[in-house]
Amino acid sequence: MTQNPLKSWADAAPTLIAVAAGRQPADMVIRGGTWVNVHTREILPGHDIAIAEGRIAYVGEDASHCTGEGTEVIEANGRYMIPGLCDAHMHVESGMLTPAEFAAAVIPHGTTSMFHDPHEIANVLGLEGVRLMHDESLLQPVNMFTQMPSCAPSAPGLETTGHEIGPEDVAEAMTWPGIVGLGEMMNFPGVSNADPKMLAEIAATQAAGKTVGGHYAAPDLGPAFHAYVAGGPADDHEGTRKEDAIMRARQGMRAMLRLGSAWYDVKAQITAITEDGLDPRGFILCTDDCHSGTLVNDGHMNRVVRHAIACGCDPVVALQMATLNTACHFGLEREIGSIAPGRRADLILTSDLETLPIETVIARGRVVAKDGSILCECPHLEWPAHARSTVRLARDLTADDFRLPAPAGANRVRANVIGVVENQAPTRALTADLPVRDGAVEAEGDVCYIALVERHKATGEVSNAFVSGFGYTGSVALASTVAHDSHHMIVVGTDRAEMARAANRLGEVGGGVTLWQDGEERALVELPVAGLMSDSPASEVAAKAHKLGQAMEAAGCTLNNAFMQHSLLALVVIPELRISDKGLIDVRSFERIDVLTGETS
Repeated sequence: MTQNPLKSWADAAPTLIAVAAGRQPADMVIRGGTWVNVHTREILPGHDIAIAEGRIAYVGEDASHCTGEGTEVIEANGRYMIPGLCDAHMHVESGMLTPAEFAAAVIPHGTTSMFHDPHEIANVLGLEGVRLMHDESLLQPVNMFTQMPSCAPSAPGLETTGHEIGPEDVAEAMTWPGIVGLGEMMNFPGVSNADPKMLAEIAATQAAGKTVGGHYAAPDLGPAFHAYVAGGPADDHEGTRKEDAIMRARQGMRAMLRLGSAWYDVKAQITAITEDGLDPRGFILCTDDCHSGTLVNDGHMNRVVRHAIACGCDPVVALQMATLNTACHFGLEREIGSIAPGRRADLILTSDLETLPIETVIARGRVVAKDGSILCECPHLEWPAHARSTVRLARDLTADDFRLPAPAGANRVRANVIGVVENQAPTRALTADLPVRDGAVEAEGDVCYIALVERHKATGEVSNAFVSGFGYTGSVALASTVAHDSHHMIVVGTDRAEMARAANRLGEVGGGVTLWQDGEERALVELPVAGLMSDSPASEVAAKAHKLGQAMEAAGCTLNNAFMQHSLLALVVIPELRISDKGLIDVRSFERIDVLTGETS
C-alpha cells in the first residue's frame, strides 16, 4: 500500500549497525550541522548524521567512517538540524484538500508527521470514507497517521449525519495498519455520564493499546471535567485559558495548544510554561484546522512553532512540543520526533531557530523539499464515483424555505441569536429584537439569517435561525457543504432569495462554498469529494478560497478567516449556540431551544 516502503527498525538494524560501525557506507550523510537534540534540550555544533534504509544510523562529530563512494553528502554548513515537525491533532478535510494534496502543501513547510482525524468524511461516508482517507494517507512519502473518528454524530439526538460510527467500527479500524488511536471524543457529556457506547469505543481503543483523543469544550473544570478524564481521553485541544492547560497537564493529559487558521489558543495557554514554569513534557503544539490559504501562504507547524517562540517560549522547548512530545504521546518516540539512531530519517535544515526558515526537508532519508519547493510525488487514490456525489437535495430551494414564521399579530419578536466570536471556536448566546414583515421574522442590522439544509438523504428539511457577527451588508448569501461536523449545508445571508440561489448552486456542482451578492455568484470553491475536499493542487484551491475571502470582505465581512467561523456554526459540541438539522441547539445544556423566545410587541 505504501509508496515508499520503510523497513522496521528491527529489519534495518543489521544495516544501521554496519553503517554506524563504518563497515558499510551510508546512503546519505549530512555534514557539519548543528544538532538540536530534543532529548536533552541541547544545541550541539559540528555534528554529522548518517542515514541508511530511510533511518538514522549515526549522529556524531564525524561521520567520515560512514561515507563511501555512493553516499549522497549534504553540506549543512553550520545550519541547525532539527527533527521533522509533527502535527498532533488536525483534520485534513479542513484544508479543503485530499490527503495527497494536503501532504504536498505541508511538506515544504517541514511537516513530516501528521495525526489526522477524518471525522468530517465519517459523517458523510461513514467507515468507508475513513478507510479511503486512511488508504490515501499510507501512500504518502511522509507519515500520515489516522485516528479513527469517535463521534458521528458528535452529539447523538441533536443532529443527523449521513452515516454513524459505532463501537464495532472502532474495533475494526483498530486492526488497520495506519490507525494510531481514537479521534477526539467530542461527546464529553456522554463520557462524563458513562454512556455505554462512548465507553465501548474508548475500551476498544485501549484494548488495542492505542491513544484516546480528547475534546472537552466546556469551561467547567469541576466534577464533569474530572469524570471526563477518568473515562480515558488522553489529550485535549479545546483549552483557551491558562487554567485549562494547567488542569489538563496536572491530570495527566497532554494539553494540546492549537494555532489554526482561526483558532489562536497558544498565547494564553503557553504561559503555563513561560510564566508558571510547568514541565513542558505535558504540552503539545497542533493546528486542528488549517485553511488551504494558510497552508500555501503562511505555513503549517512551522507557523505554530514560530508563534510559540514569539509568545516567549524557548525555541528548543517549542520544538520539543512539536516533535518529541507528540511522538511520546502516541507511543512512537522510537520511530519519529527526534534525530537519533533507529528513528525515521525525518529532519529539517534551517539557518535560524526563531524565524525557522525551512530550507531543506528530508523524510525517510530522501530530500523531499528545498527552499519552499516540493521535490517528491504525493500519490492520489482513485476515489469512487459515489464519493463525488454526496449533495442530495430533495428539490430546488426557494426563498420561502428560509422563512421563519412569526406569531400571529406580532410586529416585533425577540429571538435567540448565535453570536460569532472572532478567532475562537465558541459562540455566544445572544438575543435580538427583530421586525416582522408579511408574517415572517426579518433579519436586521448585524443579524443575518442562518439555515441548515439537509443534504445527505434528500429529506428536504431546512432549519432556520439567526446569527450575528459577520457584518454582511446589502443582498448577500454564503452557502457551504463544509458544516462541521454533520456536514449538511450551512447558508448565512441577508436575503432569502440569495440564500436559495447559493444553496441550489452547491447542489449543481456537488458541494463546496459559494457566495452570492445582488443575484450574481461572486466566488465559488468546488469541493467535489464528499462535498468537503478538492483533489486539485493546494495553490489552486487556495486561490479560489482567497477570492472567496475577498468576496466576503466586499460584502462587509471583516472577520479573520471568517469562513472557518461559518463552517463551525453547526458544531453542536462547542458552546454556546449552534444550529443543526434538529433546530437551534444550546450546547450549555445540550438541548434544543426555540429560536423565538415568546416575547413580542
